[in-house]
Amino acid sequence: MHTPRALVAGAGVGGLTAAVALADRGWTVTVLERAGALEPVGAGIALAPNALRALDVVGVGDDVRALRTWSGRGGLRSPSGRWLVPTTGDRTAARFGDPLVLMTRAALVDLLRARLPDTVTLRTGTAASLTDPGAESRPAAVTTGDGHTMEADLVVAADGIHSAARRALFPTHPGPRYAGFTTWRFLTETPEGGVEPHETWGRGRMWGTQSLPDGRIYAYAAAAVPASWSTPDGEREALRRMFADWHRPLPQLIESVSEQAVLRNDVHHMTEPLPAHHAGRTVLLGDAAHAMAPSLGQGGNQAVEDAIVLGRLADPAAPVGRTLAAYTGQRLPRTAEVVRRSARAARMTTLTSAPACALRNGALAAVSRLAPALTLRALAGIADWRPPEPTTADGTRSPER
Repeated sequence: MHTPRALVAGAGVGGLTAAVALADRGWTVTVLERAGALEPVGAGIALAPNALRALDVVGVGDDVRALRTWSGRGGLRSPSGRWLVPTTGDRTAARFGDPLVLMTRAALVDLLRARLPDTVTLRTGTAASLTDPGAESRPAAVTTGDGHTMEADLVVAADGIHSAARRALFPTHPGPRYAGFTTWRFLTETPEGGVEPHETWGRGRMWGTQSLPDGRIYAYAAAAVPASWSTPDGEREALRRMFADWHRPLPQLIESVSEQAVLRNDVHHMTEPLPAHHAGRTVLLGDAAHAMAPSLGQGGNQAVEDAIVLGRLADPAAPVGRTLAAYTGQRLPRTAEVVRRSARAARMTTLTSAPACALRNGALAAVSRLAPALTLRALAGIADWRPPEPTTADGTRSPER
């Protein structure tokens, strides 16, 4: 019996999850990673209940839950430090059936890498370009940086926001566009007195401070600035100027970090959905398929969902074309909606008009006071997602194992 072979381009969170999920369904998998080592881009990741349930499918969910640090008070603040929407980590768990877990991307990658079975080969330092998306009558093919061509029954393009595979499959699609703001991220030590997890919204600026399982702090910021905006004196100085007069511990956190430790990225999102998330025997996953603003914290979560749904649908005995058509049918509508909602949330966090910001903050405080359950509505229909059951070769659902 033919053992189907899959090539996964990209060893980020989505690519590694897909490798495990496909291997669990009986595929032989090779993961090709351009970087010389697995050094995840991005300091931290927030795993919402939908991603935790997805990770349960590949046996990693409970390992992530064990790293939960937030159960006490936190919420949304104003630059003066006033609590606009106080909440607790337990409230999220009660509403959606699972907690929100903050961790480093490196820790999640380590968990996924440890879960890779012997049927998965991981090759770092190997750039790969899609040379043939394949068809039902022929395999897909990629060519590595040394000119070697590799064929496979399935190619999973998890090659990120600037995906070359996406451009090859859909050359007329405009791709990601600038979302109107830039983000900064860094890791640092917890300041004396500790920190209550929070986000702080100001005029055209936003800051977040979260505690991590290893005792450090994950800090992130955003500002509505032109694309490719930069300052001659460095990113830490830019943060100092924008946030020095905001509440404690923001100034202290900025002073504690080195210039080299601050990551800065313009935010791009794909508000015009692709016509499909696949073509031939090639499927797009994560940012390659649906880049989104980080305002709902769903980018990595949706990549994990993609990977698990692909694995559930990819019965080795089923035609690949039918599998990928079903994948597009399930993932495209959902991710397009999450992209839209993330863009809407981004506009709320980066308002620049003083009257509009005052109205926003007043409305949030009133809702929190009068109807606290409504403060979690931004994730309704997103965080309560559950993985589908695996599909068999005849297209029916098989019972859970």
